[in-house]
Order: sequence, then C-alpha cells, then structure tokens
Amino acid sequence: MTRNVAFAGPFALGTFSLAEAAPFPGLVVGDRALDLSTLRSPAGARTTRELLENWDEALTELRRLADAPRREDWLPLEELRVHPPVEPHQILQAGANYRKHVIELTLAHRLADDDRPEEVARAEAAAGVDRRAAEGEPYVFTGLHSSLAGAYDDLRLPDWSEQVDWELELCAVITKPAYRVRREEALAHVGAYTIANDVTARDAVFRDDLGRIGADWRPGKNLPGFTPLGPFLVPAEHIGAPEGLRLTLKLNGEVKQDDWAKDMIFDVTALVSYASQTTQLLPGDLLLTGSPAGNGIHWGRLLRDGDVMESTITGLGTQITRCAAERH
Repeated sequence: MTRNVAFAGPFALGTFSLAEAAPFPGLVVGDRALDLSTLRSPAGARTTRELLENWDEALTELRRLADAPRREDWLPLEELRVHPPVEPHQILQAGANYRKHVIELTLAHRLADDDRPEEVARAEAAAGVDRRAAEGEPYVFTGLHSSLAGAYDDLRLPDWSEQVDWELELCAVITKPAYRVRREEALAHVGAYTIANDVTARDAVFRDDLGRIGADWRPGKNLPGFTPLGPFLVPAEHIGAPEGLRLTLKLNGEVKQDDWAKDMIFDVTALVSYASQTTQLLPGDLLLTGSPAGNGIHWGRLLRDGDVMESTITGLGTQITRCAAERH
C-alpha cells in the first residue's frame, strides 16, 4: 500500500534512518527530507526533541530551509525508514473524551434490568456528558515510551489477547514548558500535532481483584508497538484550530471511525491546562486527546492477523499499520 505523505503547510518534521544507520531528525518538504543533524544552525540538532526544546528559534530557520531550493542532500522519503517522530519525556493520555463515544459506551454497558426506552437512555447519557463538560474534569493517565512505534511499523498482536482494539487520536506536542497554566494560555505551549493510535488489549484492562480501582491501563495499552505515532510532527501554525480536524480510521478499507475533534468533551486547551496542574509538561511531551466513537468493541470486530489500519487526521498525514499475530 502506498504511503500518503500529504500534510498541511510547507513543511513538517520527522525522525528517519537509512537502512540500519542511526536515526536523524528530518525536515520534510514534499516527498523529500533533509537531515538536520548535519547543520550548524538553530535547526541543527541530534533529535527532534532538541528542536522542540528550542522551538521558536528553530522554527524561523526551518521556514528558511523549507523555502530554499532543494539540494542533492535532500533524501527521498521512500528510501527512509520512518520512526516515531519524537522521543518524549512523558506520554499523557486522555480517556472518555469524545461525546458520541461516551454515549455509546454508556448505552453498551446498560444493566440487564434497565428497561428504559433506548431514546430515553440516550438522552440521559447525553445530558450526563454535558454536565461533565460543564462541571467536571478531564480523565488523564500516563503511557510508556516502550509502546511507541513508527507510523508504518507492523503491530504484533499478543497471543494471549482476543480483544485488541484501535483508538485513533489527535496528539498535541508540547514545545514550551507548562506548569499550572490557564486554559487561555494553553495553546502557546503546543507547537505541533501528530497522529497516535492508542491500541488497547481490552481484556487486560479491567480486573476483578482490584475492587473499586477497577482498571489497570498499563498491561492493556503499553505493549511494544501499541502506540503507533506519526508519521510527522506538523507545526501548529499550519493546522489552525484543532477543533476543525477530522479523524478517520479505516480497517481493510472500511471506515470505522470518522469524526471531528470538535466532538471532544474537553478540548486541547482544557486538557493541557488540566494536565499541567499536577505535572510539569516539557518540550517533546505527548498529550493524546482521546478517541472518537467507532472502536472495535462498538462494531463487535476486533483486530486480527492480516488486518490493515489506515489512520488519517486532517493535515497530519496517514498511518498505515498492518497487524500480525505474535509467533514464538
């Protein structure tokens, strides 16, 4: 399947390598990439995270490089391996953050003796979501670096799980330290966006032995390769208001998720502000903003050996993830 390298704006960033060589941060223009680790300028860096730590100065130089004529040292993307575009200090993940998704989940988990008509139950679930948006707080948990994978890497399905599910998510990338910031200040700390798929082994999440604690997100979400990321970091200035982004996931060519970021219960500003109240957010950190309706549990169809997911977000490109059964 052909990789889709389209993204918003004149350039993007990524992390790439030639064959087995060391990865390098790359400036992407069209279908070519420039190795930024070779430069002696504000855009010169060993990693994309170093660029994000010096984002304002680096961004000016990146604009200049993107406008300059292509030289022979620009490499064809088709010859490069695409790695996760950044190695973060921290990964924060929002849960239950899309209105339609939460309503679906509420209806799917109705008690057996709930005899309300579906339209009544749906209306009450919607009212509960609206109350949470007005009076409640986001739900945010942490992920592990070891779960990250490149946008075109295969996904290994563990042999012990029968409920591996997809969760396409918009990912905000921090480029300015944030601690206890207000909502109106939050977007100044987000310098780029990328695509994440928060893959989940749902049969590993809920534990009967934990009582009221209930869920254990570590084993269900942090297996190797369970967070495909990228392919690119697209500067926020090229994206505009994140609420206008459309998220679409296809499974074997069939649309399963298709919604707009405006359906978030808590938008990017609310999530960044909330997370920063108790966590020091650092340049390069990732904030996954939740998944829209249409997960596999909803369709009664979980991931299988041979499946192919195509995950697209407006202006950020497309991930292509092939699923393969784990074999020992």
